[in-house]
Amino acid sequence: MEYKFSDKVTGLQASAIREILKFTSDPEVISFAAGNPAPEAFPTERIAEISAELLRDDPVLALQYNITEGYTPLRDFLKSWMTEKNCFHKEFDELIVTSGGQQANELSCKVLLNEGDTLLCESPSFIGSLNAFRSYNVNLVGVDMEADGIDLEKLENALKTEKNVKILYLIPNFQNPTGRTMSLAKRKAVYELACKYDFIILEDDPYGELRFAGENVPTIKSLDTEGRVIYSSTFSKIISSGFRTGFVSAPAPIIQKMIVCKQVSDVHSNIWAQVVSHRFMTTVDREAHFRKLRDIYRKKCDLMCSYIENGFSKDITYIKPQGGLFIWCTLPDSCDMNAFCTKAVKDYKVAVVPGNSFSIRQDEVSKSFRLNYSTPTNEQIEKGMDILARMTREMLG
Repeated sequence: MEYKFSDKVTGLQASAIREILKFTSDPEVISFAAGNPAPEAFPTERIAEISAELLRDDPVLALQYNITEGYTPLRDFLKSWMTEKNCFHKEFDELIVTSGGQQANELSCKVLLNEGDTLLCESPSFIGSLNAFRSYNVNLVGVDMEADGIDLEKLENALKTEKNVKILYLIPNFQNPTGRTMSLAKRKAVYELACKYDFIILEDDPYGELRFAGENVPTIKSLDTEGRVIYSSTFSKIISSGFRTGFVSAPAPIIQKMIVCKQVSDVHSNIWAQVVSHRFMTTVDREAHFRKLRDIYRKKCDLMCSYIENGFSKDITYIKPQGGLFIWCTLPDSCDMNAFCTKAVKDYKVAVVPGNSFSIRQDEVSKSFRLNYSTPTNEQIEKGMDILARMTREMLG
């Protein structure tokens, strides 16, 4: 039988990252292609204790349906925590729990954009969100980045020339895939443009607590006085990615529409994970926990960067992040990036992600590739980066 798919999914393709991960089933392959938290970062003992207490003392709470908005004590905690960070404005915001930050981003697109409306984003950007946006047949337009974030001149030009710009999607902290952090000056300028051109900013902040270098930069949401910013985040990087527990803080009318859309999508997010997340965040020393995570990622990042600086061909440049999970490397113009990435995994047994996996347009040419330091062990980083360094020298001198 010939199957005819809907227009919304016909153009969607499998994630190139997932395709590369197929090679990692080979036990000899060292993977720098994932984006998972470090296994040693999971607070397994405390999660086990909380889960045992919950199933012993209140099993029905963990096993029964709950409300779409999210577990009320967790929402109350998040509102308080986000208020401290100036990411929740009691005068006009509401907050719901989502199935990871990914669902928050997808719901934002669903409730605000019609087919053909324009969504602007950084170029390159996170493939998961890009595919979510593409599934709604929006006009997805990428704007080039500079060292300190999105290019403001090109952004304003897109605002002037593209029709019906409704949302600007940004990952200001340790951007995926480039690892860049947007400067405060640019955050302020972007917000001013939102007010001038009347659009919504979708601020995706999954890595904010993982800053291990430099100074904290206020969120764009903290600058919001007109209800123009949707702020999404997640517990995936600070408790458990498998929990699929995220949250979104946004103006109340937007949240109300998200609730209705979420009801027809998944009814509500995993309630057991919500309760465990709440009890974890309210019973542990959060700052001590975050310091532990930052220390893990700082050491892994420094280890990987030491091989780039001391072993890679000097023709390769890279961005050293101040937090998050990724390092962005760029090859010289003379080098075929796709061939480089294929050769790395097939011949050298080291998997990296080609930069065009994060491209906005299918015809974009990328000279970059992404490395992940959170998932592999230190031993794998040492072995894999030594191999990759040797490969770069052999290919580029």
